[in-house]
Amino acid sequence: MAFSDDEKPPSSNTGSTKGLVTIKPAKYFKDDAALTADTVIAEVEINATSSTTVREGLDLVAVLDVSGSMGNTKNPDKAKIESLKKALTFVIMKLTPVDRLSIVTFSTDVKQRTPLRSMTPAAQNDLKALVDGLQAGGWTNIQAGLQTGLDVIAGRVHTKARTANIFLMSDGNQQLSQHDVGGKVDVDPGHVAIYTFGFGKDTNHHLMSEIARKSPGGTFSSVPDDSQVTLPFSQMLAGLLTVVAQDVELTLRPNPKPDEEELETIEVAPGTDYTRIPEGPSSGTITIKFGTLFAGEGRKVLITLNLKDVTKKDEDGNDVEIDEYDATLAEAQHSFTAQGRPKDPQVPQDIQIRRTSTPSEGPGASSKARQVQAEMARRDHAEAIRKARELADAGELEEARYKLVDAQNALEDIVLDRLEDGQKLVNSLRAELVQLIKYMETEKLYNDKGKAYALASESCHGRQRYTARGGDDEDDVRLFATPRMDTYREQAKNYEKNPTAPVPTAAEDVKQEVAANPLAAISTELAYYLRNAIQALQAIERIVSAPSAKPATPL
Repeated sequence: MAFSDDEKPPSSNTGSTKGLVTIKPAKYFKDDAALTADTVIAEVEINATSSTTVREGLDLVAVLDVSGSMGNTKNPDKAKIESLKKALTFVIMKLTPVDRLSIVTFSTDVKQRTPLRSMTPAAQNDLKALVDGLQAGGWTNIQAGLQTGLDVIAGRVHTKARTANIFLMSDGNQQLSQHDVGGKVDVDPGHVAIYTFGFGKDTNHHLMSEIARKSPGGTFSSVPDDSQVTLPFSQMLAGLLTVVAQDVELTLRPNPKPDEEELETIEVAPGTDYTRIPEGPSSGTITIKFGTLFAGEGRKVLITLNLKDVTKKDEDGNDVEIDEYDATLAEAQHSFTAQGRPKDPQVPQDIQIRRTSTPSEGPGASSKARQVQAEMARRDHAEAIRKARELADAGELEEARYKLVDAQNALEDIVLDRLEDGQKLVNSLRAELVQLIKYMETEKLYNDKGKAYALASESCHGRQRYTARGGDDEDDVRLFATPRMDTYREQAKNYEKNPTAPVPTAAEDVKQEVAANPLAAISTELAYYLRNAIQALQAIERIVSAPSAKPATPL
């Protein structure tokens, strides 16, 4: 029996939403600031719990290219569609009755093969048989296929505590006839995250990348010719089966106390590919919308804080001495929805810095300053990749390689290795540059592999979310991969070797994770209350230790 969207799927795991997403105190690129006008860079970080015991139900629409290029008349067993079938079967076997799947295929025409179905054992058998019967033929109507997938999502009846997503896979370009090449795809993704997969060198990778970028939280992954689709599918599925929060937002507000205004403007640094309101510098509130967070994910936001001059002059024009003090510049507050509950803004965190007449020289020597420096280096690295890709697109491969070599040299000058996980980050960034330089040796190599690799890298850095760069073994570049992704990667490799072997369901994955860490289910809420207690004690300490004669605000 087909479970249509008119039938309510089983509820997902429910539990407390306390501490599912947390915010860390701001870190600074300068350890303190001058009393005169000054500029500092701060990092605000929000993190999702690593526990997967509470998650949203998944509504996934797989929009799949079955055009003629997906076949192989000379060697049918080597056809791309066979790899696609295997990958989609893996997806079906991972889902539970809490999750729903719809399959849409496109070639010249579009077919909605099934409505959103709750993944009961019976539904899984039906869909595996359906997938096994797919055949390749016709042209490539990406526009119609994607629009149909969005229509499936828009037609849902039950949406509470569920996250809507689309997998879009294509190996070509928008094309409806022999003479129709390079057609546009213009759809409005609305609130649906679209994860795109470009299969092979003939894909319009730029188009697929743009489709993902225009959706909230979607990413673009590269799937080279002769590689398996199961691995990149498994990585995104691992994230979607651990969505712990939706509608995640970070709000930055200047200090609301009129007598303590020390901030001229706030500006979010470029490099985070999410909606910012407003876009440029602001003397008022700034909101950043992140969409969903997978278990174990985090988002780092760099902000530039332009400080006012608070020095005072006496009648003779000399500076009036002001004792150094902790200035509250702004506050950061995050909010999210989980388990279908109303959006609940969390407790605001003050963004403070020490203001002194003798501020530290340079960027600051503290571990917090080095962490901000690490994030700045990663963003500079991502920007270098974007510029190199644009140069290569224009045929200037030599200049593109020079740009990447410059990025390598700049990376060597940054002290990251002393940080926790710093060496891992450095190794990943280096490996990324080495691979891109290799792919930009010749125009053919760049067109076949380099462009897709660069676009996937840009998507990864811009979203701060893992993307597949190409190939079946990516040990060197696992930026932003979550623990569940690492698990699914190994499962997908084993599945490709032996597709008849049982594949653990997402529910079984959770049981294994809990068995490995029995305290995971309560550690999130416990950490939340401990963090609040520590912050309260720190506030009391500041009040008690403050000299009674010292003014609360600058004179």
